[in-house]
Amino acid sequence: MKRDELRDLIVGAVATVPTPFDDDFNVDNGRIAEATERWIDQGLVNGKAIIKVAAAMGEGPQLGDDEWPGLLSTVVGAARGRVPIVGAIHSKDTVRSIKHAKQALDLGAVAIQVNPPLNSEPSQDDILRYYGDLSDAVDIGIIVYNNPWAPNGRIFIETFRKMVEFENIVAIKWEPGTDADFEEVFELASTVNIIDNTIDMARGRKLGSRGFTSIGSGAYPPPYVRIWDMLEAGRLDEAQAAWDKVDKPLRRFYDKVTSKSGGQGRVTKGMSEIMGYPMGSCRPPSLPLSPEEMAELRGMMEGWGWLEG
Repeated sequence: MKRDELRDLIVGAVATVPTPFDDDFNVDNGRIAEATERWIDQGLVNGKAIIKVAAAMGEGPQLGDDEWPGLLSTVVGAARGRVPIVGAIHSKDTVRSIKHAKQALDLGAVAIQVNPPLNSEPSQDDILRYYGDLSDAVDIGIIVYNNPWAPNGRIFIETFRKMVEFENIVAIKWEPGTDADFEEVFELASTVNIIDNTIDMARGRKLGSRGFTSIGSGAYPPPYVRIWDMLEAGRLDEAQAAWDKVDKPLRRFYDKVTSKSGGQGRVTKGMSEIMGYPMGSCRPPSLPLSPEEMAELRGMMEGWGWLEG
């Protein structure tokens, strides 16, 4: 698929979906197939959203090389082309990233989200070579995930300017961190899609963002699809208000509970259970939310009107 075709697909609410585990912490592919149907029924469809599989919030780093292909294949098969499916590659070296990107392509993913090779302690030149080699080796869309909070994870704007010349780079998942200009990456918005990974939804859209991330869309998509519709209609203040109502308190809750036990999937899995679609516990050492935390989360979700009917 050409870059412009992929850019038309990689838009909207980015739903980072949880990976379901059974009681023995094995991947439950039957459950993910059922969940995919549910997510599509709730609005995750072409032109409004993408489903991202095995990302950090989906416990991708905790999955073995023999597990994630079956998970990705199951979601692609269940989606049947109704929503774009993106896989995630986490901080791997070039050789393994190319291998896994080829697998993702063969399994039917339209794109991969790729972290910089953090474990290689890369320089900016290393990062540029990494994405260039990946783009040259595999004909699949690549979403570059900027990681400014991680050692050696921040990608400088000068590097992005060179990187977007690579044919298969279709999007940048953008978080500026504390010492970069929020607006600087948007000079590239005519070449690649900018996926907003911040809390300034309206500001990003005004500058040209084509999608956004969230904590809750993998558990309950409808509010986030509605936010995308508002953004598309130019109702930026209304979209920001809807976002702030949910994601500001949700992020505070997330920061609080993950300070006690880590694991990016804990809150999404707790929300899924409250919505009546349990996805199992996170793999140890991460703990499930406590009864008290679940009660607090349920109260928040009731306040947002998610549990009505």
